[in-house]
Amino acid sequence: MSQQNDHHEFPLGKQNFILIAIGVLTVIIGFFLMSGGGAEDASSFNPDVFSARRMYVAPIAILAGYGIVMWGIIKK
Repeated sequence: MSQQNDHHEFPLGKQNFILIAIGVLTVIIGFFLMSGGGAEDASSFNPDVFSARRMYVAPIAILAGYGIVMWGIIKK
């Protein structure tokens, strides 16, 4: 009963938190890239909705951000 376990050590280190923060920022940037492009009124169509930035770059940035967050969590 005299044996004590050290439960004060946090399982994630500084490098893990840096990777998680980079991943979260990448996800936020991806959502900002996806925003906008709406029409001024409801009866008109704006073709900018289907731009390459919104259709390809933003989803790839979001998925990459989620991957970086996962890597930051599981990295030892």
